[in-house]
Amino acid sequence: MGNCCGKESDPFSSPGRRLDSAPAQPKSASVPAGASTSPSKPPPKVGGPPRTLGGSGAGTSSSSSAADDARRKAAEAAEQRAKQASSTGGKLSSQLAAQKKQTRTDTLKELSETQLRQRDMDANADARNHN
Repeated sequence: MGNCCGKESDPFSSPGRRLDSAPAQPKSASVPAGASTSPSKPPPKVGGPPRTLGGSGAGTSSSSSAADDARRKAAEAAEQRAKQASSTGGKLSSQLAAQKKQTRTDTLKELSETQLRQRDMDANADARNHN
């Protein structure tokens, strides 16, 4: 069996190299087309004083008071949303609240009453159909 896409030469026909020697280095390296020998602008400087995220980078007390102010406003907005969510309640939320308040015995009692009413309606329907 041979290689169907490659050349049909014997891999052992070329001279080899010893295992402890490095492979031959190419004479020239390929350079990408977009790379130039002289950079047009220097790379950006990384570092400087540490800054908090979202800050102006000055690190002064005014930025910390602005951060405290933003934090306070966010807390007030969260409290307002929580109050609004608990106060607003439509028909479904009131039904859900009533259902959550029910105990097991209340639920069983309601189910029993429903079944008794269903039996009474069935008995009345049988009586009407019999006559």
